[in-house]
Amino acid sequence: MKISELMKILNNHVPFHQAESWDNVGLLIGNDNLDITGILTTLDCTDDVVNQAIELNTNTIIAHHPLIFKGVKRIVEDGYGSIIRKLIQNNINLIALHTNLDVHPEGVNRMLAHQLGLENISMINTNSSYYYKVQTFIPKNYVEDFKDSLNELGLAKEGNYEYCFFESEGKGQFKPVGDASPYIGKLDSIEYVDEIKLEFMIKSNELEIAKRAILDNHPYETPVFDFIKMNKESEYGLGIIGQLNKIMTLDEFSEYAKKQLSIPSVRYTGQHDSPIKKVAIIGGSGIGFEYKASQLGADVFVTGDIKHHDALDAKIQNVNLLDINHYSEYVMKEGLKELLAKWLFKYENQFPIYASEINTDPFKYK
Repeated sequence: MKISELMKILNNHVPFHQAESWDNVGLLIGNDNLDITGILTTLDCTDDVVNQAIELNTNTIIAHHPLIFKGVKRIVEDGYGSIIRKLIQNNINLIALHTNLDVHPEGVNRMLAHQLGLENISMINTNSSYYYKVQTFIPKNYVEDFKDSLNELGLAKEGNYEYCFFESEGKGQFKPVGDASPYIGKLDSIEYVDEIKLEFMIKSNELEIAKRAILDNHPYETPVFDFIKMNKESEYGLGIIGQLNKIMTLDEFSEYAKKQLSIPSVRYTGQHDSPIKKVAIIGGSGIGFEYKASQLGADVFVTGDIKHHDALDAKIQNVNLLDINHYSEYVMKEGLKELLAKWLFKYENQFPIYASEINTDPFKYK
């Protein structure tokens, strides 16, 4: 399996366009044409993680946090430059799945919710998305070849189903004039053709591909086609809200979360004996959604990187916060390994998938 094939599968399951505009996801370092010898999942791509990949003879690292994020002005033998150089020197591909994995329905927040044993799960903030309904008119005897051409480009797919078309029959007419070079008919004569109205759906990021496909593969010199924009509620969204199987106090829940996530410390704001049943989670740094979570009935908002003034504001507003620090997102290493095994089951005998056990938390705790 080549990197290019892996990228198509990842884009299908964790679409890169779902990432925030400021993010940097996808293939950051590597070669589309390389065969994959193994995959290593990690939260951060550090020097130790690269060394582990080398030891495992694994030439593909999938990290949650992008190694190349802020502007890189030079690549020399220190800092991030030394990591980038080592990746290139050892022909190791680096892929980042960041905010697109955060908003995935089985992504980082769902993984955290699973660790905490939450039930009756829903999303805090569901994304809205749009897609296109495409319709064009094809001579009846050409429609199957046309559908084959679209399918080869990955169009007209819905989940695990290909060739998702709707056909209706009709009669088209046209009259070629001037410099026309008709596929069917003669100049200056009205032609009647048995046609199929072919309809299918495409994702928003497939618009240009679909236009080109119709123009390149339609038998008519000037094909007629329409793209009808349609909106829908996306399956992707940021944050998870769910319920514990029993009520705890805020202090008890804090201890419980610390134990379940195997993290060295947590901190919280709010009354220690506040009853906690409904829990909202955004991994990493989710401050900004705490009040929406509260409006949805959450008894506590769980996230990382909470600043002093944000915590004080929440305390004054009687919104309970639990800071599980940013590194709690490490749960994605095993979680992503499981997702990859499911998405890449056809290739399970071609290469191994590992979850790095290396702790990349930059902090030491007393």
